[in-house]
Amino acid sequence: MPDLEFPEDLRYTSEHEWVRTGQDGVVRVGITSYAQDALGDVVYVSLPPVGDTLSAGDTCGEIESTKSVSDLYCPLDGEVTAVNEALDATPELVNSDPYGDGWMFEIKLSDTGALEELMDDSAYEESL
Repeated sequence: MPDLEFPEDLRYTSEHEWVRTGQDGVVRVGITSYAQDALGDVVYVSLPPVGDTLSAGDTCGEIESTKSVSDLYCPLDGEVTAVNEALDATPELVNSDPYGDGWMFEIKLSDTGALEELMDDSAYEESL
């Protein structure tokens, strides 16, 4: 496996999304360095509309690369409060900075306790 990072302060899903806890029950979601590496060069990202209410496991967008198209899944129940508009013009941010400028969307969680059900960095790394 290439040298991929899995920051310790994030939670992870088996679908290769990461979740960063924010303020007031709002979390930021993106895909892991493993996922972006497997996808190859990202050329287009489709994100859920702000205001949508999603459930954990819902398909809420797509990530298109030179190799394939993959679904983006919502990791937790909540309402979409923001999307990363920068990805419209520069989808390659997902490849160059998956945990920073390449974030996908933010959701206000219905239940902040659900975060504990997601994997920590070591559990995620073991799952790969």
